[in-house]
Amino acid sequence: MANVCVYCSSSPQIDDGFTPVARTLGEGLAAREHTLIYGGGTSGLMGTVARAVRQGGSSVVGVIPNKLKSIEGVARDTADELIVTDTMSERKRIMYLRSDAFVVLPGGFGTLEEFLEVLTLRQLAYHERPVVIVNHDGFFDPLLGFFEQLYAQHFSRIPHEELIFVASTPSEALHHLDATLQIPTAAPQE
Repeated sequence: MANVCVYCSSSPQIDDGFTPVARTLGEGLAAREHTLIYGGGTSGLMGTVARAVRQGGSSVVGVIPNKLKSIEGVARDTADELIVTDTMSERKRIMYLRSDAFVVLPGGFGTLEEFLEVLTLRQLAYHERPVVIVNHDGFFDPLLGFFEQLYAQHFSRIPHEELIFVASTPSEALHHLDATLQIPTAAPQE
């Protein structure tokens, strides 16, 4: 089983149409017995994906900076393990180091910043772990168009399609993880 990091919005004010996407992803992660590594909040898509993973019987690891505990709420009842950090940098480092794959759901500046860091690290060959965007209803289309512009104008050496997988649905994202995760298997018993 893998540790899958999910970056997504913690805002409770986003359109309700995104909630089923997070729930479906969480249910799929749980069905595969993957552990969720996430930002530790209780609201928005963060809380939805964490509750779905936990209700499905899989483990949840929340990583939240001390400063955000009072803003986002802390998933003490959702997370099996809750790590409270001093800084955002420490939070990102722990999430990065503990994850075998990264999935990006719709989110704001924080989600984009976390995603762009793992994308940059992949481009620079610091890791080869899967990075998947769930592009629900074309949410990421403007960003993907910008990535194409970066490549066309030689600001990026590698087209984004070689670095990330863009899925239209959580199911498509999960199937991609199924095909690409290098999950160690036990040696056959003799």
